[in-house]
Amino acid sequence: MKAVPIMHAPASSLFDQTALTDRAERLVKAALARGADAADAVALRGMSLAIEVRDGAVEESERAEGDDLGLRVLVGKRQAVVSTNDMASDGSAALAERAVAMARAAPEDKFAGLADAALLAHDFPDLDLIDPELPTITELEAMARAAEVAGLAVKGVAKSGGASASAGIGGMVLVTSHGFRGAYLGSRHGLSMTAIAGSGTGMERDYDYSSVLHAADLESPEKIGRTAGERALERLNPRKVSTRKVPVVFDRRVSGSLVSHLASAANGASVARKTSFLRDKMGEKLFADGIRIIDDPLRKRGLRSHPFDGEGVAGRKLALVDDGVLRSWILDCATARELGLATTGHAQRGVSSVPSPGASNLHLEAGRLSPEALIADIKDGFYVTDLIGMGANMVTGDYSRGASGFWIENGKRTFAVSEVTIAGHLLDIFRTLTPANDLEFRYGTNAPTVRLEGLTVAGQ
Repeated sequence: MKAVPIMHAPASSLFDQTALTDRAERLVKAALARGADAADAVALRGMSLAIEVRDGAVEESERAEGDDLGLRVLVGKRQAVVSTNDMASDGSAALAERAVAMARAAPEDKFAGLADAALLAHDFPDLDLIDPELPTITELEAMARAAEVAGLAVKGVAKSGGASASAGIGGMVLVTSHGFRGAYLGSRHGLSMTAIAGSGTGMERDYDYSSVLHAADLESPEKIGRTAGERALERLNPRKVSTRKVPVVFDRRVSGSLVSHLASAANGASVARKTSFLRDKMGEKLFADGIRIIDDPLRKRGLRSHPFDGEGVAGRKLALVDDGVLRSWILDCATARELGLATTGHAQRGVSSVPSPGASNLHLEAGRLSPEALIADIKDGFYVTDLIGMGANMVTGDYSRGASGFWIENGKRTFAVSEVTIAGHLLDIFRTLTPANDLEFRYGTNAPTVRLEGLTVAGQ
């Protein structure tokens, strides 16, 4: 693709959300003036720069920037949402009038409503979300080129699958008719490289990437490229294995997926719809003693951190699982009312939809054993580094996914393995899970290396 020239604009104006807040306030006032009983307005801001290089040439570069605005109105227990990205003119009156008319025609929802005023955030902690210095496109190009050069320098790497660098900001403004006013912004920096090793039909590829809020925390281009190259080499000459039940170890690159499955099944919306295999498991022991799974929207420099949720409710650390026991659902106000509970402050919000529950910074706490000790007694097992497909059924808990990685023999990783399927049930997976001590906070959902017992590895 031909590169698109990008002009780098000063970021300072993007950090100022005053105009967005004023527009949201006018929308809420207009809705009340036209007959709404309650209303809230959300404004989302985003700006991103990205560049991709391949074989030493710029393949694609882009800049995206925009503000979007949404208005939710409630007339009794009827609600409606309208949205716009037209910031050039102030059509608050017309937008509010349309929203109120839509709400009056909507079916009743007995669980709809704004958050309880007593739960709203009043103090916004400094979560260190903003890096005030965003790189230029020239600086991003230099980083991507350096990562590619480092990957190609690894002996045995045949070609590049591309390297990319990106930066941007994103955030939201929320204004409600019962007095909440809040805004936050976060920056984001990213760098990745894909390396290809081998030749002909024996080629293998792998990658590495880093995503952070502050550029100072970004891993170096040289490390990203070198790691991608080394990983691609390790995957050469994969073998098939016969079908058997063995211990399975998830590398921390993929172990967070198990935490995500737990969070999906503990989502209040799924529980209320009775589409979660955990719907009757509250208070039951799902994991071994000592296992804790935490959601923390207030973690400093967390990739999904925020001082308040999509309904203005104050953020707080939440233990979904404590000492192996399922302790909480992930709830917004509407699902909490439906389940007869209180919101956990996990409402997520877009400009064109009502709030819905969703996790923030999730992690499985680290265990005591090193990854090496975790596999030391495995005579025959599978070490997973890559997962394929979406084969986790949240209604039944059945689990089946394509996987690749390395075979474990006598406590050591040995030859590469590909084109196999791992299968079991998530309740059995949770029950036998043992975490290592190598937790790192690199993603939105994080977990250390974990060991699972008795999964079926389906091969030849």
